[in-house]
Amino acid sequence: MSDGADRVEANDMGCLMTFRSGREVHAEFGEAERTPIEPDLGHTSEGIVMVDFDLRSANARLRASNPLIQCITNTVVQQFSANVLLAIGASPAMLDHEADAGQFAGIASGVLINFGTASNHQLLAADAAIDVANAASKPWVLDPVSVGAVDFRTSRIRRAAADHPTAIRGNASEIAALAGVGLGGRGVDSTDDVDAVLPAAAKLARETGAIVAVSGPTDAIVAHIDGADHVARIAGGHEYMPLVIGTGCSLGAVTAAYLAAARGGLADPDADASAVNASEHTTSGEAASARFEAVVAAHAHFAVAGEDAAEGAKGPGSYSVNFLDALHSVDGDRLAHARVSLDALAADEGARA
Repeated sequence: MSDGADRVEANDMGCLMTFRSGREVHAEFGEAERTPIEPDLGHTSEGIVMVDFDLRSANARLRASNPLIQCITNTVVQQFSANVLLAIGASPAMLDHEADAGQFAGIASGVLINFGTASNHQLLAADAAIDVANAASKPWVLDPVSVGAVDFRTSRIRRAAADHPTAIRGNASEIAALAGVGLGGRGVDSTDDVDAVLPAAAKLARETGAIVAVSGPTDAIVAHIDGADHVARIAGGHEYMPLVIGTGCSLGAVTAAYLAAARGGLADPDADASAVNASEHTTSGEAASARFEAVVAAHAHFAVAGEDAAEGAKGPGSYSVNFLDALHSVDGDRLAHARVSLDALAADEGARA
């Protein structure tokens, strides 16, 4: 594709795709060196391997690669999600019809599956896109919106989770329900505490091979790597965020974008398959650590932007506008100062679910 101005195309099914050229991205955000991801590993006194995050480099890879993210997502948040992806330096593609969703998943850098307002077309599109993403070892994110609320939705979300997503992102009640230890929340609202569902998140991570993100006042990201459960906590955001429709759903899209950029930085991208080891139900060290870092970076990006957007905001309306500007302004230096802590989840806590 030739360099030039932003190009917006609508296909015959009304799907919006926005592409930006490599020259434009580099001119706006600067050149970033494309180097393989080599996560730093340390050990606790018990010998458990810990991951040391490099959020500055994660952001640089995202800005340099401008990943194309296919969003099969709910109709309420499509425009907001597209704007969020553009703000962070990615490109959105809202192709959600079964006729071409599978083919486009082979073109996209990553895929978001969100059944918030799922139609028959979207359900079939999700099946096709998941099959292609898994076959091509491309990252895809499952947002289990309102799982546990009604039977059919719950069965379809569980079916998607069984296909081994690269990451699962939901609120505490959704994660508990998907893990089979809770009833779900009130619609899109959580009725559970983040720390209370960490055992459920660890169970889900072990069973699916996914990095599991639990959203709340302080987000928690759980990963099962080389036989150990790890949890990263990210503080930030603002009380206005739950009052803006689309902040949670668009975070799933941002997570897919950071995962796509991480996969491109791996020395062996095909090693980034999301399926778990068939015999041990564990994920390999380098690829899993890179995915863990990517999901943490996505949530840290949202957290610091959420804080910055509050400056000058008079309420949810002005905050929403400020939030897009803040997402766009966050760079590697700002991300490096995100409030992130990392711990090993105690064995008895991880097994409690």
